[in-house]
Amino acid sequence: MPVPKTDILLTQQEIMHRVKDLALQVTRDYRGKKPVLICILKGAVVFLSDFMRYLQLPVEIDFMAVSSYGAAATSSGVIRILKDLEMNIENRDIIIVEDIVDTGLTLNFLRETLLSRAPRSLKIVTLLDKPDCRAVHIKVDYCGFCIPDEFVVGYGLDFNEKYRNLPDIRILLEFKS
Repeated sequence: MPVPKTDILLTQQEIMHRVKDLALQVTRDYRGKKPVLICILKGAVVFLSDFMRYLQLPVEIDFMAVSSYGAAATSSGVIRILKDLEMNIENRDIIIVEDIVDTGLTLNFLRETLLSRAPRSLKIVTLLDKPDCRAVHIKVDYCGFCIPDEFVVGYGLDFNEKYRNLPDIRILLEFKS
């Protein structure tokens, strides 16, 4: 697969260092607990894989898949659950593991959906945050990097299912602001 025209935003080394720091912070905050990590597919799977290896806690994982983009570069605003959880999360400590938060619409929908299932607690960890893009207020409890309003790919993030396997995070120049 040819590499797209990109600018590297975050190197593989920068990402791994920050992922480790996030995991150590979550380890401290959840000491004595057994949280459930809910990975939002497909983009967050690479982040989840690295993040949970650094956690020094017993954890369980489950997955959800939602869609608000389709094949477009901007969110449609219509959110659909494509894959729901397999486990009951009632009275469990939940950590949503997300790759990127931009408008907050998808994450707000997920948060409200999961809160309706009566977890003991619910927190959000995201690798990337674009706070300038917010359409709704959403609290991110653990954030890897705040980034500018650019379309990024790599480290699990894609454009039309391409470029997820890039080891770093890059600005896709064809969408550069």
